[in-house]
Amino acid sequence: MGYGNYRDPFVGRRPDHVVGAGEKLELMFVVLPGESRDIDVAIDLVGEGAEVSLKGLYLCGGEERVNFRILMHHRAGGCVSHQLFNGIAGGSSRVTFDGRIIVAPDAQQTEAYQENHNIVLSEGAHVETTPQLEIYADDVKCSHGATTGRLDEDALFYMRTRGVPEAEAKVLQMISFLAAVTPEDRKEEVEKAVNQIV
Repeated sequence: MGYGNYRDPFVGRRPDHVVGAGEKLELMFVVLPGESRDIDVAIDLVGEGAEVSLKGLYLCGGEERVNFRILMHHRAGGCVSHQLFNGIAGGSSRVTFDGRIIVAPDAQQTEAYQENHNIVLSEGAHVETTPQLEIYADDVKCSHGATTGRLDEDALFYMRTRGVPEAEAKVLQMISFLAAVTPEDRKEEVEKAVNQIV
């Protein structure tokens, strides 16, 4: 198989993080209401057995602008990367997620996964998500995906028929949606932020 289209994304730019053989890197991003952020991260996995885990959550209820640009470059074989970003956009906020995984020709037996899930609360909010895979190796396990939707009306109706007020039902659903990416030490802070949006 030819790899004529392969290009090195770090030509002219240094990666923010280089992960060597047997090393592990975990990064967590939390963007709360009222914060506009440009988060640009480039990671280079250069040694066999390197592992990277990226998680992120964002809560936008006003006019925030949040932009994620994630570049994960698998250069060596036997490396693993996981990305999971969940967010909620309301008001007139704008969120973009641009994630790219590149698996180099020599990076056989790579495992790379990328997910971005969003809930849009208002007509004025806008979410654009672009997960991308560029694979130049033959023996890999890679996947990427994205979803954008609204709160589950059936679940809200069910909770309301059980006596849960509508606002509280919305809060519970949003907290559940963010649970997979909420750091243990910031749960209370995230719950307050969700209440603020509702």
